[in-house]
Amino acid sequence: MKKFREKYRYSAILLRELVKTDFKLRYEGSFLGMVWSALKPLMLFAVMYVVFVHFLRFGADIPHFPVMLFLGIVFWQFFSETTSQGMQAIVGRGDILRKINIPKYIVVISTTVSALINLAINLIVVFIFGIINGVAYTWSIFWLIPLVIELFIFSLSVAFILSALFVKFRDLAHIWDVVLQAAYFATPIFYPVSMILAMSPLAAKGLLMSPMAQMIQDVRHAVVAPTDTVWNLVSNPILAIIPLVIVILLAIVSVNYFRRASKRFTELV
Repeated sequence: MKKFREKYRYSAILLRELVKTDFKLRYEGSFLGMVWSALKPLMLFAVMYVVFVHFLRFGADIPHFPVMLFLGIVFWQFFSETTSQGMQAIVGRGDILRKINIPKYIVVISTTVSALINLAINLIVVFIFGIINGVAYTWSIFWLIPLVIELFIFSLSVAFILSALFVKFRDLAHIWDVVLQAAYFATPIFYPVSMILAMSPLAAKGLLMSPMAQMIQDVRHAVVAPTDTVWNLVSNPILAIIPLVIVILLAIVSVNYFRRASKRFTELV
């Protein structure tokens, strides 16, 4: 038990220092500093609100759709930031890994924790924006906690796999950019699920089999207002839990794959 405590005490200290370093480097030389954490999704939301809500009238029949749009952008930004930066974490810290024997997984987790801090800041902004928009928050807002945990586990799992692959295949960064763009349009962020449901109920149900779509719709339903989720569109409970099963299986596979691949990281970076 003493060795166990010492091992993870060292990992915790290392994680804290890496997160602090990431934040310093991220905002180094920036006039606004950490304000960019909230400003970037706000600017993206402003553009999408004008185009898709104001002009194209997406979600015009859905209460508080602008808040739902903002919340979806914030969740997606966390996933995008975690996977993109986590993918390059091992290679980016290659100089340290070659000199010091440190737990490799801590390097990837540090980027995820940094993104988690940004997510917390953005969620506070969304909460304030919701009050201005007239959202009546209820006790269901506490569903946000397990949904953020699910989002964290899913994003970290993807980051583990990408970081291990990126050590060997540097072209993966360009491929992942394309995958993120495609997944962004395939996820109901700027358009409501009801629009897909009106065209094809089967397509809407298939869309919600994606963990990101499931999480975004669930958090909108719990925090902002009732909306279409996998739980009320898919009557079969076995099919409804597919997104959760994907997250759990991906977490198991990613940890095992990263652990095996990490043995050769110092040789390849």
